[in-house]
Amino acid sequence: MISYIKGTLAHRGESYIILETGGIGYQIFVSTGMLSRMPELGKETKVFTYMSVKEDGISLFGFSSKEEQEMFLKLLTVGGVGPKGALGFLSQLTPQEIIMAILCGDVKTLSKAPGVGTKTAQRVILELKDKCSTEDAVTISAQLDDEVGVVGGAKFEAIDAMTALGYSRSEAAKVVGQVAAEGMTTEEILKAALKKMITF
Repeated sequence: MISYIKGTLAHRGESYIILETGGIGYQIFVSTGMLSRMPELGKETKVFTYMSVKEDGISLFGFSSKEEQEMFLKLLTVGGVGPKGALGFLSQLTPQEIIMAILCGDVKTLSKAPGVGTKTAQRVILELKDKCSTEDAVTISAQLDDEVGVVGGAKFEAIDAMTALGYSRSEAAKVVGQVAAEGMTTEEILKAALKKMITF
């Protein structure tokens, strides 16, 4: 597999870019988010890739980070999710948001991805919940901006605190996902989560 390509951005299409290196222009399909983050034409850039080989041709899919590439590969292991479907998830959600949605059983968030229905979202949660952890999300969070990192970090710390109290990680992640809101501290999330657990 071609892990990444480093070259000059030669063209930007509606859903793809062309990266030129060694006299060859590689057409690489990318998410809308990544497309908006691409540098100016003529600038050098590095794109992590996945090569899809099918009977009707070979396609390259690109990602701005190793984390996006790894999440894409995880999504491909889900029955019924192909390369374009996996890229659709990354067009709407960050790897961190996908992991948290899976851990919290948040079908609604996953269904935001283009072409993804409730059944597909449920299948993603069922098949990937044992392959994702809050540690994965924390690692990815470090790559994001400070605001998202703070909000996300409070959630993860609350989940860790609940598991230390004896709750399962999936149980903790689900309730934290239900009570956490932007601006809340770890302590506030933890108190709200524990209160909700008592009322169950």
